Amino acid sequence: MRYASITDRLANLGSEKWAIHAEARRMKAEGAAVIELTIGEPDVSPDPALLAEAARTMHAGRYRYSNGRGEPSVVDALVRKYQKRRCDVASANVLCFPGTQTALFAVMLGLVEAGDAVLVGDPLYATYEGVIRATGAERIAVPLRPENGFHMKAADLEAAITPACRVLLLNTPHNPTGAVLSATEIAEIGAVCRRHDLWIVCDEVYEELVFGAAFASPFDNPDLAERTIVVSSISKSHAAPGFRSGWAIGPAEFCTRLLSVSETMLFGGQPFIADMTAYALDNPISTAATMRQSYKARAARFAEALSRAPGLVPLPPEAGMFIVVDVSETGMSGEDFAWALLREERVAVMPGSSFGEEAEGFIRLSLTVPDAHIDEACRRITALATRSTMPKERRA
Repeated sequence: MRYASITDRLANLGSEKWAIHAEARRMKAEGAAVIELTIGEPDVSPDPALLAEAARTMHAGRYRYSNGRGEPSVVDALVRKYQKRRCDVASANVLCFPGTQTALFAVMLGLVEAGDAVLVGDPLYATYEGVIRATGAERIAVPLRPENGFHMKAADLEAAITPACRVLLLNTPHNPTGAVLSATEIAEIGAVCRRHDLWIVCDEVYEELVFGAAFASPFDNPDLAERTIVVSSISKSHAAPGFRSGWAIGPAEFCTRLLSVSETMLFGGQPFIADMTAYALDNPISTAATMRQSYKARAARFAEALSRAPGLVPLPPEAGMFIVVDVSETGMSGEDFAWALLREERVAVMPGSSFGEEAEGFIRLSLTVPDAHIDEACRRITALATRSTMPKERRA
């Protein structure tokens, strides 16, 4: 039988990247005492008021067909949210989707195709390559270097550009590294994008989980407004990943053109979830502040413990719910270290190779577990590192 070429382009770019996570879940189901530090799933529940609002509006009959742009309740709430950042935002600049992932897929489908190229920082979130290749476009990596705190540099972006490039896919705050770009860095990157007439698609799902530095976005820069599209959701900010409620905010012409793509894919989401999302955006909910404080403290806890372990170099994040650790001095790749850690010590982490070539010597640890689990995980990780790290005089 014959298949469309998209199935070949996306081969091994789906759940295969989470193979260690799947194996850890299988082991736990069989009774193994695995500490799971793989996925970014908040360990707090959504605010009870959000659940009550979803239930209230569902019981009030808000479960019928919606429309392609989004329910008025959530569209209006998104306009109010982004007008705090830029006064010219209107409903024509909003499209709603079931989660950031769907928004990103649709946005890319509307911007690039076979023969085009998309620039993206490496390391990169695990699904980005699939989203790009689904369109037929090529992914071009821009190295995010540890010595720069994994911040994208304008010079590195400039050096990576080819005539086929149409889009820069930016992610700040960044997954997996937690890097947060400054307004100055974004302006420098934006100047390169203007010179080469590139769209900027900015994934800002961790906007409300910045630990210290000020959040900045190309969307807020007047010089970049006409070429910037933001994608985000309530998955991280409100600890509600299972509700699948996200959006894209961009120029009115872009949203008008993409609307038919969105309608062909989905033709609307669930109205009661839209109402809950509107409530989340319009009311003071403390969930993000609670997570910010918790994840910052947990990142410091991991960093302090693992910095004492042989062969390990933790790199504390500036935002988000992960910390990355350089394991290259153990003599193992991130992939080998992660599998050995699961099999020998019953700790599940993500190998850096799931996030690109630049992260192959790293592992990524989730901050979404209690302190007692962090302490035990650090003990087990240190045990593996101690067994694995070669004395410096024996290294080639």
